Amino acid sequence: MTFKFFLFINLFLGILLIPKQLGAQETEAPASGEPENVTDAFQESFFEALKQKGIENYELALAALNKAEKAAKTEENKAVVYFEMGKNHTYLKQYAEAETNFNKVLKSQGDRLDVLEQFYELYYQQKEYEKSIPLVQKLIPFDEDYKEDLANLYILTQQYDKALVQLDELDQIWGESDIRNALRAQIYRATGNTDGAIENLEQKIDDNPKNEKEYLNLIFLYSEQGNKEKAFEAAKNLLKNNPKSELVHLALYKFYLDEGKASEAIKSMKIVFASEEVDKETKYKVLGDFIQYVNENPQYETDLAEIVNQFSVENGRVYEKLGDYYAAKNQNEDALNAYEKGIARDPDNYNLLKNTLLFQIDFKKYEAAAKLSAEGLEIFPAQALLYLLNGVANNGLQKSDAAIESLETGLDFVFENPKMERDFYEQLSLAYTTKGDSKKAKMYADKAAATKMPN
Repeated sequence: MTFKFFLFINLFLGILLIPKQLGAQETEAPASGEPENVTDAFQESFFEALKQKGIENYELALAALNKAEKAAKTEENKAVVYFEMGKNHTYLKQYAEAETNFNKVLKSQGDRLDVLEQFYELYYQQKEYEKSIPLVQKLIPFDEDYKEDLANLYILTQQYDKALVQLDELDQIWGESDIRNALRAQIYRATGNTDGAIENLEQKIDDNPKNEKEYLNLIFLYSEQGNKEKAFEAAKNLLKNNPKSELVHLALYKFYLDEGKASEAIKSMKIVFASEEVDKETKYKVLGDFIQYVNENPQYETDLAEIVNQFSVENGRVYEKLGDYYAAKNQNEDALNAYEKGIARDPDNYNLLKNTLLFQIDFKKYEAAAKLSAEGLEIFPAQALLYLLNGVANNGLQKSDAAIESLETGLDFVFENPKMERDFYEQLSLAYTTKGDSKKAKMYADKAAATKMPN
């Protein structure tokens, strides 16, 4: 069995196609077995070539193979040499030479599987997809998995009708697959045949009304067309036929919001946030949509807070979003409350840390700000702003020595930021004034006054 075919797909972002043999781990022994009837000179040169190839000295490997070729006494031995030559030329991207050597093997030994696979890799590396097709057709009798490769090559050569036929044939033989459905979608996008894609999906749904993935693909296509009505209808049909579907609510919540049906949208969002099938990044996007909705419909702020509480057990990022929402509306106390909940869950989030500290200082919560900024400096020891905020907090607590230590250390991390530099000098002047050192207080006050601000 040859090495399996690997694909990475994303229905919405595209498809990466690679032939199955690429990346296969190669053994050091020649594919046709150890040569027979060899001379000492042949054996010595041949295995020297294998050794050099093993350490990626392909030029030296080829030099040794040239010696082995001269010492070869049989056509079988020569074929083994040509095969190895072809592989080394491929590694060196000397494709014409590689092709010549592989052809020599085929001429003497017929369609050998290992040689055909090497040829396929050779052509694929050069993006010679047209040349790859007859090779893959020859490989299929050895391994039917190459039928997948054939479909891919038809797509790459824009032979879309042939690709669709091949995909349908594979579905009949092996059953449906996400990969093949994604390839179909790629074809429909490439040809602009959205109607064909929709028709194909509708047929699949008729055959299996509980097929969640096909419904989701159909919803996506309708949405892509701008046909919200049919997309919404498809989503509701999915929920009707598959009430346990959680992913359908990724579509439903948006439709409900667009129609102003907040209560239904909230129900769908709660299902999304509780679902283990939905990744966190997607959940953040859903939350962002709802925050935007609440910004225009503030009567749902209570529901927003409830949703955040449901979705924030492990990660403080949702509280950051909630805090940003309140801050934008100048509901500063609510913003601070959200930020503090968030930073307790996500202490490595610098932006959240900064916002929390700024609001703590604004509300004169100096004790909390001094503690939090000190903890933050353990994580972000090169952030000048944290030294400044720690200094401000300690000044607020009348702890001048602690403020001075933090501020003088932090100055070393200020680069090309005159405003911040001036803030440091002003806070240092305040700290030394509190300490009773009028000389240094004046020195830093003068430095603050002398700092040139950008126009």
